[in-house]
Amino acid sequence: MTSVRPAPTPASGASPRPKSGPRAAPGRRLGRDWRLAATFLAPTAVLVGVLVLLPIAWSVVTSTTERHGQDSVFVGLANYFALTDDEQFHTGVVNSFVFTAYAEVFKVVLGLSAALLLHQRRRGRAVLAGLLLLPWVVPTVVTAFSWRALLDPIFGSVNTLLTESGIGPLLVRAHLVDSWPAGWLSEASLAMPSVIGVNVWKGVPFFTVAFLAGLKAIPTELYEAATVDGASAWRRFLHVTLPGLRHVITVTVTLSSIWTFNNFDLIWLLTQGGPGDATAPYVLVAYSKAILQLQYGAGAAVTLVMLPVIGVLVFLLVRLLRRDSGVAPPRRARKPRPARSPRTTRRVRTALPWAVAAATAALLAWASPHIFWKAAVLLGVFLLVAATVGRVVSALAAWGRRRASSLVSGLASWVALAGLLLFVLAPLYWIFVTAFKSDGQIVMHARDLWPTPWTTQQFVDLFATKPFGRWYLNTVLVSVASTAVALVCAALAGYALARLRFRGAQGFTVTVLITYVMPGALLFIPLYQLLIGMRLTDSLWSLVVTYPTFTLPFATWLLAGYFASIPVELEEAALVDGCTRLQAFRRVVLPLAKPGLLAVGLFTLTNAWNEFLFAFVFITKDEYKTLPVGMQSMITGDVVPQGQLAAASLLVSIPVVLMYAFGQRFLTEGLTAGAVKG
Repeated sequence: MTSVRPAPTPASGASPRPKSGPRAAPGRRLGRDWRLAATFLAPTAVLVGVLVLLPIAWSVVTSTTERHGQDSVFVGLANYFALTDDEQFHTGVVNSFVFTAYAEVFKVVLGLSAALLLHQRRRGRAVLAGLLLLPWVVPTVVTAFSWRALLDPIFGSVNTLLTESGIGPLLVRAHLVDSWPAGWLSEASLAMPSVIGVNVWKGVPFFTVAFLAGLKAIPTELYEAATVDGASAWRRFLHVTLPGLRHVITVTVTLSSIWTFNNFDLIWLLTQGGPGDATAPYVLVAYSKAILQLQYGAGAAVTLVMLPVIGVLVFLLVRLLRRDSGVAPPRRARKPRPARSPRTTRRVRTALPWAVAAATAALLAWASPHIFWKAAVLLGVFLLVAATVGRVVSALAAWGRRRASSLVSGLASWVALAGLLLFVLAPLYWIFVTAFKSDGQIVMHARDLWPTPWTTQQFVDLFATKPFGRWYLNTVLVSVASTAVALVCAALAGYALARLRFRGAQGFTVTVLITYVMPGALLFIPLYQLLIGMRLTDSLWSLVVTYPTFTLPFATWLLAGYFASIPVELEEAALVDGCTRLQAFRRVVLPLAKPGLLAVGLFTLTNAWNEFLFAFVFITKDEYKTLPVGMQSMITGDVVPQGQLAAASLLVSIPVVLMYAFGQRFLTEGLTAGAVKG
């Protein structure tokens, strides 16, 4: 899991002692390495300040204005007061809460189940984990297109398979759907559950990998002791597994909640907030007001009103990560409080999660009663099946039939894994085979699972009728340029935070962490205004300049942890041999940090390759569009060129999948030794 590691203190020989006298005063106040630290941190500080902190401050100013023609008039808090009667805003906030809460619940349940299944495997675990990671790796535009096509009420394979299997009519009788064939994305009662399901499909791999890392960290001695004491598998799960994963679950859910609550691209690509406002989150409301209606003040007010919610999640995440790093937050001197008994503290810690869960369930039942009972039924069936299998396995073991118990347990595990792999890989397989079908076969649904015959006509038409090659080149140029900027700045800043001694290092680290988790929803409105003033809209420079807002903080954070893991003695030996600090950094530290640099490069390149919101807002001309925005523009109204989109999705996904496949060794080494543990 993500963790900010404390920087090791340089040895006394690493840099000369500050001299006594008046010239030494700045060194005593700011730290002995403050000059070099200021030089190394300057690029990152400028970019973060100009592209993140300044836009947020400008957004606050913008929220107090209203556009009248070409002029902006100061209106104070009028935009905020107007939101109290804005039904669209109210619906957006409720939709964001419902979307996030249900998605996180199912991600935790499915992610933990997948992690437990993989943890038990001794053979093929790496291959299975790699397959389960694919939904997280493929671009969001590919995810949205594949599921949009699969859930189509007339031509979608989901309705076809459910009809042929007889499950569809059963869903109607159970009142899980209103009619058949179901309009998964076009009916108000089904659109939100469908969007949540797609988000769960894409997010489960992240939870699986995180929980699998947490399970590996739990000492096997605890399980052995519990088994000796006669604890059943269920009790071992409750009293060993869950307590061991408590920190991992909290950090993962908090981080994922920030991302999900501010999701824009997946919902826009699937439903554009429809039907009506059934799936429109608050971010889409802000986009509609600021970009479509050109009311920047109203749009900024929408994003800033939700800042306290995001702020609470960010504050919780920062405290968790700092505690995990062993760096306790500074405390002010306080009056001594009466000590609580260990039993009272234990009761509070046990009751708090249940209280939060109960409050969340009550809010969900009030906000979305039509989804609440359906979700409860699905979770109930899932838990009932798992509990039944567990009971049977435990009973067979208690009766001394260990061979039968192992057989039932293994069979249940393989069935569960097969179902999970089918859920994960089916949409990706559909994209692959559709890309090699003719238009006639796609329309007639002839042999959906296998092209007959195989053809490359979709790829030929894609390049012949669309500027796909130009979009591809734009994406490569923007991704490589923004990655280069992030790597250079992050390497300098990460080294300063890990090695140099200066005042404010901890504060700068926390600032970097906060800017990393700040959503693009807070930035796209002021950045759009800034780019208009600089006349950079509709140019690739607008993306090269703004993409570091979400790549640079993470890159700095990860490299700071990786540099801290490199033995300081190697650098000290170079300094003793006459190298300057800069020479030691270039000749000793950077060569040893290649795995970390490659891991950062892979992450930043992938994020830039998949980015949608900024490119969608800042670019309108076809000649400057990137792949995600260009593919979205291929859909005009109800006309969806499924074959060409499948071919485009395949071409977009292949580079990312190959990068992760070939860079997996460096990625694992970089993340293990760096700022991401697990």
